[in-house]
Amino acid sequence: MKQSFRWFGENDPVQLSHIKQSGAEGVVTALHHIPNGEIWEVEEIQKVKTRINNAGLEWVFIESIPVHENIKLRKGDYKKRMENYKQSLKNIAACNIKNVCYNFMPVLDWTRTDLFWKLGNGATALRFDKVKMAIFECFIMKRKNAENDYSKSVLDNAKLLFSKMTIVEKRNLQDAILKGLPGTVDDLTIDVFKAMIAEYDGLTHADLKANLSYFLNAVIPLAEELGIKMAIHPDDPPIDIMGLPRIIKSERDLEDLLGFIDSPSNGITFCTGSLGANPANDLPKMITKFADKIHFLHLRNVRREVDGSFYEDNHLEGSTDMYKVVEAVLKIEKERGVNLPMRPDHGHQMLHDLEQQSAYCGYTSIGRLKGLAEIRGLELGIKRSLAL
Repeated sequence: MKQSFRWFGENDPVQLSHIKQSGAEGVVTALHHIPNGEIWEVEEIQKVKTRINNAGLEWVFIESIPVHENIKLRKGDYKKRMENYKQSLKNIAACNIKNVCYNFMPVLDWTRTDLFWKLGNGATALRFDKVKMAIFECFIMKRKNAENDYSKSVLDNAKLLFSKMTIVEKRNLQDAILKGLPGTVDDLTIDVFKAMIAEYDGLTHADLKANLSYFLNAVIPLAEELGIKMAIHPDDPPIDIMGLPRIIKSERDLEDLLGFIDSPSNGITFCTGSLGANPANDLPKMITKFADKIHFLHLRNVRREVDGSFYEDNHLEGSTDMYKVVEAVLKIEKERGVNLPMRPDHGHQMLHDLEQQSAYCGYTSIGRLKGLAEIRGLELGIKRSLAL
């Protein structure tokens, strides 16, 4: 696997020099200063690429060129936004960057209820708590009919916990969900968020899949012509939330995606955290099944809980057997004759990074360095033991 690290640009406290020291060969980044739906100009792309190259690293994957909400809804100025997206693809190809990660999640990107959930060892992790999600939807945002999406036991626990929460705790929960996380929209207020969600009223899973199919059939032929590989990121969490449909969360969803258009450019970002939060997913089996369509790897682990909650565990622990995952990856790499770009993901905040207040949640340096080192050691051990 080609080891890489995500970098959020000039304002990221994790500098390119730090990434170089980690042993990673590549950088995963985007033009975060360009508003969603606008064109990525060649000059701006080249500036970032040059800076990465000057640090002795390679820009191995774009994560991501965001898909504008109007494209997901197929309404408003979506045709203009589609043309902008295609022009951005042409411009990255002109800069010889040929890998793009993207997602099709409505309104929010990945969602968590706790950004600094304390672990037993003193480090902190990201957490999605089903009870707290119910509290936000039912009692803070007060989404209409939200209670229909939760079991009685979750709702009973939510009512009890909400009655005991302080004003500060309620505000922290709201901020964890609505504050702009890496790769998401800007910080949102409740009213703005409600308005954005309302745009999706009546939109079914089938409707959103049809809109994704429309998008892919518009951009994939161009991507194939340009030699670009498009790799969709699964939905995180892999369940419907806020009344919004999630359509890339299972093996069946990935089958549908690949069936929308048959092209070597239509592929998958295989995120073991997002897919691993769905207990129905058999990750090693899926890696083997979708071998030719996996273009990018996000390797992390989550610890699932009975009620649907989960938190980010150590990379080699949690509910996913990372040994079997990496073993499956190495086998398909050998069969395909490729070296897939991989990055560790959602590392714990630990050691000196606990004092680092400006770092992006889940993207501090030491926790991801620990994850990368663990995955690197696991990869070497499997290669030696299987003579790969």
